[in-house]
Amino acid sequence: MKKITALLLTLVLSATALWAASIEKPVSWSASIESADDNGGILVLKGEIKDGWHIYGVEMPSHGNDGGVPDPTLVEFTSGAEAAGPLTCNVEPSVHLDAFMNLNLPWLAGTIELRRPFKATGGSVEGFVRYMPCTEQSCTPPTRFEFTLPFGAEGKPATDSTENESAPAPENISGRQPSAPATVSEWWAPVEVERESASQSFWAIFIFGFLGGLVALMTPCVWPMIPMTVSFFLKKSKSRRRSIIDAVLYSASIIIIFLALGIVLTLIFGPGKLNEIATGAVFNLIFFALLVFFAISFFGAFEITLPSRWSNAVDARAESTTGILSIFFMAFTLVLVSFSCTGPIIGTLLVEAFSQSNLLGPLAGMGGFALGLALPFGLFAFFPSMLKELPRSGSWLNTVKVVLGFVELILSLKFLSVADLAYGWRILDREVFIAIWIVLFVLLGIYLLGKLRFSHDSEVKHTSVGRFFMAVASFSFAVYLLPGLWGAPLKAISAFAPPLYTQDFNLYGGTFEEFHDYDKGMAYAQEHGKPVLLDFSGYACVNCRKMEGAVFDNPSVRSIIENDFVMIKLMVDDKADLEQPMTVTEEGQTMRLTTVGEKWAYLQRYKFGINSQPYYVILDNEGNPLETPRVYDENIGAFVAWLENGASKYKKK
Repeated sequence: MKKITALLLTLVLSATALWAASIEKPVSWSASIESADDNGGILVLKGEIKDGWHIYGVEMPSHGNDGGVPDPTLVEFTSGAEAAGPLTCNVEPSVHLDAFMNLNLPWLAGTIELRRPFKATGGSVEGFVRYMPCTEQSCTPPTRFEFTLPFGAEGKPATDSTENESAPAPENISGRQPSAPATVSEWWAPVEVERESASQSFWAIFIFGFLGGLVALMTPCVWPMIPMTVSFFLKKSKSRRRSIIDAVLYSASIIIIFLALGIVLTLIFGPGKLNEIATGAVFNLIFFALLVFFAISFFGAFEITLPSRWSNAVDARAESTTGILSIFFMAFTLVLVSFSCTGPIIGTLLVEAFSQSNLLGPLAGMGGFALGLALPFGLFAFFPSMLKELPRSGSWLNTVKVVLGFVELILSLKFLSVADLAYGWRILDREVFIAIWIVLFVLLGIYLLGKLRFSHDSEVKHTSVGRFFMAVASFSFAVYLLPGLWGAPLKAISAFAPPLYTQDFNLYGGTFEEFHDYDKGMAYAQEHGKPVLLDFSGYACVNCRKMEGAVFDNPSVRSIIENDFVMIKLMVDDKADLEQPMTVTEEGQTMRLTTVGEKWAYLQRYKFGINSQPYYVILDNEGNPLETPRVYDENIGAFVAWLENGASKYKKK
């Protein structure tokens, strides 16, 4: 049990460290050249390491070459120079027992300077420092800081290169930040656009959260708490009025605790980073692993619990205190005890909430979840007799837990698919994804009929009516998925399945001819005299997949786009490397764009001043909007009218 708990906490701490590192830079670097002459000089890299973080030394001890030692901090030249001496550091590293590696390793912390002599071979010195930022609990993946330093033949001192100022800022276009790179076309010029409200998305998240709270009520972690907590309310006072007030306070405490969690997550990550986190490959791989981990637990392989002393201490405090404080501690006990069942539901909810890139997303989701979980407790306090009608805890609760395990496995593939698409691994193409789902839904149906049993299951002597209908639904859905193996659209799962273009064998057709490069698509549209339908999308964007399945696959919509428009789809989380990195300035800071997704995400922010997806714009051949851009909305009639109006305005111009 202790090992399982430790493993779970390690996973959570690692995820937290990776999220934090993706938002704030644990190390800030600046580069310069000293002692420059015609032949070369000394590269100086100054690093400011934040408190609580460290990187590894430039030399690492040998441990038998067993592969368990992390790489040292290193500096390499990629152009314009060759190393002419060893890499040195101005401070001696301190040796620590590294809990993450379980080895004695050299750490560098605070302010450091790395120095390396070089021989000049070109007009500028380019290279990178590769390092691994760590805390005492976990490490992020190895990270690079790239530098480019002018180096003249006359040996003049070179200009500094820093993370905030690695090159002269390009001229600001229209006095607006961020600024465009000097190499982009006129089609990049910023435009003023009206923004459609996406408030309905927050209501959808709230409802999704509310339903998640009701589902959590049926889990084995929460269900046994119902009679215990209601009994606690009724014992506190002989007055029914007092008991009702206590129950309301208890429900409100649950809501406050979960809302506080949403607020903390929002403050840590910030609204501008929520979408970036939700679409990141690291985040999705971690969440895939966590869901599989929870599913294995739900199947009965092991139990996941927080340390018992935590819940016992809180429970003891609830018994020893009186009034509002005791009620709050009872609510906190529920949150702790229910962690192993509510954690996966909350995590799935927050993924959708984060994708809104807005402060209200996590608050709406957590508020809905807390209300769904807390409302039944208040109702039972108002009507205590309802408790007598509730079924007792038993084998049926384990059945609920196993069914949730199947759901966790089914949902986990969505997060693996996001990373697979973003990096182009192609290990989970659409037909593979659908095949695994078919197998899981068939196995779920077999389990519901009692023909498949796990370690904690009791023998099913007869099939109840509820189990029967659930099994029918599971088998029916598996049959519905079958045509998808040959390319059928499957609109019901369009938000989860990989895009149709990943299908190797497609008898149905139905893919758009579209450009994935903005400038090439704009040039083609100008040459052929057609307006552009610009689609900012993402591999991890659930609403993008919904729009593709519900709207773009509609024959009317498809016909208009194919005949009257040039389609440009830009994936803002595409991890493919750019052929030539771009240097841009945003919010007064110079950034280096190295992936295709970074380029298109920057284009969306720079040109339209927005960073959420999906985002649809109709453009003329000069890059000006012809209609108010659209966001997620499955109203096919409204989308058709929008396209027709845009095409009509283009013809009039």
